[in-house]
Amino acid sequence: MIKPRTLSGFRDYLPAAMIPRERLMQTAREVFRSFGFAPIDTPTLEYLEILTGKGSDETDRQIYRFEDNGGREVAMRFDLTVPLARFAAQHISTLGTPFKRYHIAPVWRGERPQAGRYREFVQCDFDTIGTTNVMADIETVAVINRLLETIGLDRFTICINNRAVLSELLRHLQLQDKSVELLRCLDKLAKIGRDQVAAEMCQVAAISEDQANQVLQLAELDGPANEIFERLPEITGGGDEALAAIQRLRDVYDGALASGVPNRRIKIDVSIARGLDYYTGMIFETTLNDLPSIGSICSGGRYDNLAGLYTKQHLPGIGASLGLDRLLAAMEQLEMLPKITTPAVAFVAYFDEAHRSDYLRLAANLRSGGIATEVYPDPKKLGLQLKYADAHGFRFALIAGESEWQAGKVQVKTLATKESIDVDYSHEDPGALIAILTQ
Repeated sequence: MIKPRTLSGFRDYLPAAMIPRERLMQTAREVFRSFGFAPIDTPTLEYLEILTGKGSDETDRQIYRFEDNGGREVAMRFDLTVPLARFAAQHISTLGTPFKRYHIAPVWRGERPQAGRYREFVQCDFDTIGTTNVMADIETVAVINRLLETIGLDRFTICINNRAVLSELLRHLQLQDKSVELLRCLDKLAKIGRDQVAAEMCQVAAISEDQANQVLQLAELDGPANEIFERLPEITGGGDEALAAIQRLRDVYDGALASGVPNRRIKIDVSIARGLDYYTGMIFETTLNDLPSIGSICSGGRYDNLAGLYTKQHLPGIGASLGLDRLLAAMEQLEMLPKITTPAVAFVAYFDEAHRSDYLRLAANLRSGGIATEVYPDPKKLGLQLKYADAHGFRFALIAGESEWQAGKVQVKTLATKESIDVDYSHEDPGALIAILTQ
């Protein structure tokens, strides 16, 4: 016998986990479409050279790579953004710009598994390719807000920053050649704290303690947005490019508020840098106020040079990704997920074999009326069937024996409250029953 087991970092999804997963993905699709984003798909496997060197040294180590049967070096995608850059470079002449896409699909990273983090996970991405206008940056924040709001969340914070502000500070300190190392260190600030980040900056980037403190002085700016905007010019040196980067950040902040994002949900956080090397401008991280320890549940940013690795045409991009599995883990901890293992609303008890055709017609009528319905397959005792219905989370149990069929009635039992009512029903006119089940 082969022992049934799953690899570390991978998991099976039982119905209780898969039903809310699918609902979140459907919600994401509807929100993305409402902003005009179109669906695409790309292969799981890419040539290794397409994926390596695009994220960071750490992501390169996490890539699942192998040689295929044709002797080609291939790898499994570690995110959906790098394949998008390749996709855009290959197809943009057909698609035109700006091109707005969404992509919901699994990705793979060979990282250490932890709560809400697996080696195989689904990303829900949306991106705009082909424009550097601030409107695309603003829309990204608006989509994040609408997406989480539609999912049913209220207490979350969208942290925004412009990576160019950090870059201009490094230029002012004459550390621009150390930017990759320093930004990676800075990205760990919330995880390991100031002292460890400062020590790592000095060690990895070979900078002085004073230089590390000046970088951290920027990262530690906190308070109301207007106060941060007032202090940024002095800290960054006040050069023209630094002022332009600060103005871009202010424009996105103001534009997000104009788009309907509540002030309480948006925060200027100049400490966030995002660990991936391809980000060049605006960056976003979204955390849950009631569970900040879970980390960012929706992140992204602007990457204006990524497609330049595959084409001479300038194809700037910006977007974000919903961390589906991490969000579901958070919602489970916050007890926001319903305890159901069925997608059906109505349960038809089948206990009178003489009326098998009536049960089947009843279920067919309900489905035609838009009500997901399951018929129990075996004519067992009614008590056993109701126990099954209750355990699986149906909203209603429909009960009809000989007396109900003769009287033209169906008993509707609301399983959560155990209350029952008799409703008029005939196969020719199921409207009254459908109305009760959909109200």
